[in-house]
Amino acid sequence: MERVMKLGGESPVVIFTKSNCCISHSIETLIRSFGANPMIYELDELPNGMEMEKALVELGCKPSVPAVFIGKELVGGSNEIMSLNLRGNKLKQLLIRAKAIWV
Repeated sequence: MERVMKLGGESPVVIFTKSNCCISHSIETLIRSFGANPMIYELDELPNGMEMEKALVELGCKPSVPAVFIGKELVGGSNEIMSLNLRGNKLKQLLIRAKAIWV
């Protein structure tokens, strides 16, 4: 879990995903549409990906991917990100506060 939290804080936006997950791709595309450049960790391509996936589940991500960190904080998965996006400028505000994008 410590490793996941450390990686989650290494960039303004970090997404843990799997290469074959279409929902993860959609979330990545949404975040990029604001101008952010997220750090992507594809768990199925990492040697310790299964351990990291278990840690994400322990942190409350169900399903485990996508798991999105913004500003060193675990925001959640696709439901949380889409909810923030649909509630006005909430997602954009988080990205600005994290210095992932500029106005």
